[in-house]
Amino acid sequence: MLLRYFYDEKLAHASYMVGCQRKGEAVIVDPMRNIEPYIQVAEKENMKIVGALETHIHADFVAGSRELADRFGATMYISDEGDENWKYQNLDGIQHVLLKDGDKFELGKLTFEVMHTPGHTPESISFLLTDGAAADKPIGLFTGDFVFAGDIGRPDLLEKAAGIKGTADAGAKVMYTSVERFKQLPDYLQVWPAHGAGSACGKALGAVPSTTVGYEKQFNWAMQFDNEPDFVKALLDGQPEPPYYFAVMKSVNKIGIELIKNLPEVKVITSVEEIEGLIAAGQQVVDTRDAQAFSQGHIKGTMNVPFNNSFTNWMGWIVNYKEPLYLLANAAQMQDMLIALRSIGIDQVLGYADVEAMIEQANELDSYENITPSEAKAMMDTEDVAVLDVRNLTEYNEEHIEGAQHIMVGTLKNRLDEVPNKKLIVQCQAGGRSAIAASVLKANGFHNLVNMTGGYGQWVKEVK
Repeated sequence: MLLRYFYDEKLAHASYMVGCQRKGEAVIVDPMRNIEPYIQVAEKENMKIVGALETHIHADFVAGSRELADRFGATMYISDEGDENWKYQNLDGIQHVLLKDGDKFELGKLTFEVMHTPGHTPESISFLLTDGAAADKPIGLFTGDFVFAGDIGRPDLLEKAAGIKGTADAGAKVMYTSVERFKQLPDYLQVWPAHGAGSACGKALGAVPSTTVGYEKQFNWAMQFDNEPDFVKALLDGQPEPPYYFAVMKSVNKIGIELIKNLPEVKVITSVEEIEGLIAAGQQVVDTRDAQAFSQGHIKGTMNVPFNNSFTNWMGWIVNYKEPLYLLANAAQMQDMLIALRSIGIDQVLGYADVEAMIEQANELDSYENITPSEAKAMMDTEDVAVLDVRNLTEYNEEHIEGAQHIMVGTLKNRLDEVPNKKLIVQCQAGGRSAIAASVLKANGFHNLVNMTGGYGQWVKEVK
């Protein structure tokens, strides 16, 4: 048996290649949209990719199953559990197998057995893997978003992201049953989840790539309950806000999305006048430099989302999927940016310009001031200012600066009418999210503001 692990840092997403070396064939479990890494490993290992397994209709990234089906004729192995709202669509012409609890299929000496594990979503399934060449019992379980290292999948996404009312409580109750079933599995089984620390599909995911059933039964917080009401209350409490794009991903993965080969070409823009014209016409233009560089000088009307491991998440919050997107970027990073954006279905990237060239060409630049918590406190004592806390609601509720108003950064662009009409001190926990918020505010005409570097964490050290 061949088992290879792939991890997308920007999505905290894990996928797997499972192959039968004797047969020379492999399948990909919960594949990402960018299938090139799988192709490279398959060629190196002399494997033919023949299948794509999905544990559920994902909400946080575009699955690559249809890309694999188009490129290699791979068979899609997908859930047929759940109600009519959670059935895959537009599968004509794609070889696929619909799966229910207890179903089995083989790849050479490998056997995959389906477990219906609802709770995160109604159609969620897990795959028990047995390597028949070595043993007659399973070696591990691909859990998707059901069980993570140290956590379990959240049941509230359908309600919070997809807008299906009343599903959070029902999902939590079903998850209790699924967890009880998980507890009956042998302790030695390895657990291979679809996400790690940083994913919004849970609230306490660990950073290790795999775990075991026995370890999770002992140390996973969600495995410690012996009654449903307490479990449901604990599971629903403190879940982070789901990014706006989660609702888009549910639809995309359910009905399908355009193949990457058919996406529009990305135009190279060389004139700052063209960029300024796009901004004047109301187009989305995002500057991808680090926050410090952006604060010191940027083209008026641009938003700032630095190209780092949080890039995909915040772009999913901020970008309007229905409108074209233009980037100010380092040309050497553009391919990686496109991969990141397309991984969450942001396909309407119509152009980009070299950011340093645009800054040099611009006749006038905008900027904003960064201040320390001590300077912020002095400003609060002497001026009529408002503090805008853009952290998650759970962070704000735990502790915040007295009098601070809360608007989570991802929701800010849709709640501008709630922003106080006075000088703003924008803050988060460490200064990164507040810099993004400051850029969103500046792009929407709020120029009387400062960003508090170090955030609430530094405020506690310097002021409190």
